[in-house]
Amino acid sequence: MGIDQQMFAPSQPLPADRIGILTAFDPGARTLRAGYRVAPQFRALPVDILFEKDVPVMLRDGVTIHVDLFRPVGVEEVPVIVAWSPYGKGQGTSASVMGIFGLVGLGNDIVSGLEKFEGPDPAYWCAQGYAICNPDIRGVVDSEGDSVLWDRQEGRDCHDLIEWLAGQEWCSGKVGMSGTSYLAVSQWFTAAEQPPHLAAINPWEGVSDVYRDLVMRGGMPDTGFAATLQNGSFWGKNRKEDILAESERYPLMTDLWENKIPDFDRITVPAYVVASYSNTLHTAGTFRAWRRMASSQKWLRIHNSQEWPDYYEQKNVEDLLQFFDRYLKGKDNGWEATPPVRYSLLDLEGGDQIDIGAEAFPPSDVTSTKYYLEGRPRTLGLTPPEAQAMVTYSIGANPDSASFVARFDRETVMVGYPKAHLWVEARGSEDMDLFVLVQKLDRFGTPLQQFTVPNQGAMIHDLTERGGSILRYKGSDGRLRVSLRNLDEALSTHDVPVHSFNRVQKLTPGQVVGIEIDLLPIGLVFHPGEQLRFIVSGRSLLGPMMPGAADYAPANKGQHVIHTGGNSASYLQLPIKAG
Repeated sequence: MGIDQQMFAPSQPLPADRIGILTAFDPGARTLRAGYRVAPQFRALPVDILFEKDVPVMLRDGVTIHVDLFRPVGVEEVPVIVAWSPYGKGQGTSASVMGIFGLVGLGNDIVSGLEKFEGPDPAYWCAQGYAICNPDIRGVVDSEGDSVLWDRQEGRDCHDLIEWLAGQEWCSGKVGMSGTSYLAVSQWFTAAEQPPHLAAINPWEGVSDVYRDLVMRGGMPDTGFAATLQNGSFWGKNRKEDILAESERYPLMTDLWENKIPDFDRITVPAYVVASYSNTLHTAGTFRAWRRMASSQKWLRIHNSQEWPDYYEQKNVEDLLQFFDRYLKGKDNGWEATPPVRYSLLDLEGGDQIDIGAEAFPPSDVTSTKYYLEGRPRTLGLTPPEAQAMVTYSIGANPDSASFVARFDRETVMVGYPKAHLWVEARGSEDMDLFVLVQKLDRFGTPLQQFTVPNQGAMIHDLTERGGSILRYKGSDGRLRVSLRNLDEALSTHDVPVHSFNRVQKLTPGQVVGIEIDLLPIGLVFHPGEQLRFIVSGRSLLGPMMPGAADYAPANKGQHVIHTGGNSASYLQLPIKAG
């Protein structure tokens, strides 16, 4: 069982930069009057709010956690929205959270400071007739127990909290969940536990497979952000799960990692899922969960920015209100007329399109089209080359990558799931760490990129030059350790290959193998004369996803050979929209 493979390390007390004005343990109820500001830089409350602090809740195994409750003043029963994460429930006014808002270019006055990091703001939701529940989860701050990281245990714990909330005299019996990143991931696990009073979820970008999305993407032990998450979030009195040690001890798919994948078939509640093309941590997981969840009432919106500005943008908050009003309050407000999919198209030159309605993703008029790699001219073409050719680069050399370019003579729109099918060979090694990237070039061959956040100043350029990939979009990427190329036939589709990661198949001298690499979903427009560059490399092409996270050092040596044409016709498969 996965629980038997879990490893733990001592937790540490909350550091100064994670302590907010309301962090200190101080049980009791108080009324925050309209106009109240927790600090001058934050938004004033529009209505009176009853604030119950550090309320104890006992879970099924006897562990007690503490929650903060914000609800409208009055006797009317109201639904409640849960924001489940390890980020302390009082951290909204901490130096850390204010610093992150500053990094991406958001003003602190767009929120009240009462919200959990990446969660719904009580100032808005209480004014709309909702309660907000901010828990300190198992093992965090003053809550008891040992912390786990993105695990089915969290689903069971949140199930218990939801049922406790539904039984409170002020609650209408309807409970929802909302939030980005960790707060999104916890919703997959909770909904799969099917708490009777969970009425709707709103996962706003989050991983849905810890092995494939966080610690071992492509089978590579790239744990830079996992270290940031583990060492920078789980502050408490007991132990925290040591996912870094686990990834080192269990580099293949085991019960431990299976336990960190939600049971998508059991997610049946109405779901409003939000995704982007540009979050190298969250994108694959969000689309995976949306595809696989069993709910017959699910909506997907794909935006063109970054999750934090998108989550707090007023029009998106009001859109979410309509969803929750329908399923937490039972209002007949026409929400069901919302298209099942609303997607964006990136232009990277100022002409993005958003909220394009569709019945599915990819839209029904999209065709998966093979663009074949041509080794000698280094182009991409629609016809398989008859002649075989080899493209070679040496690890540590300059260049240490191989590019293939296609120029479009008419407007070309790509929406959906790209993948690469490559025939490769290793010389001087028994394995290969391969990285691929689809990049848009203008008609002069210049790479096009786009910041995903409002801050576009000098420092953000520095932070995203060789990393910070969630803050600057440079294209759709993928990666694979070739010895882990075995496909899971049950989960793989024509468009989205899924690797089993449960067996190692080393390469032998002269062996040429066919591999498939999934790239992040794409929504991209190419105008006449513009070009697509497909890059294959033995090094990380985007760098770490967040500033300050350690970059991955691939386990490569010798030479990489890409075979093209003939019986080794490598290709890039792209989702081309009719038009």
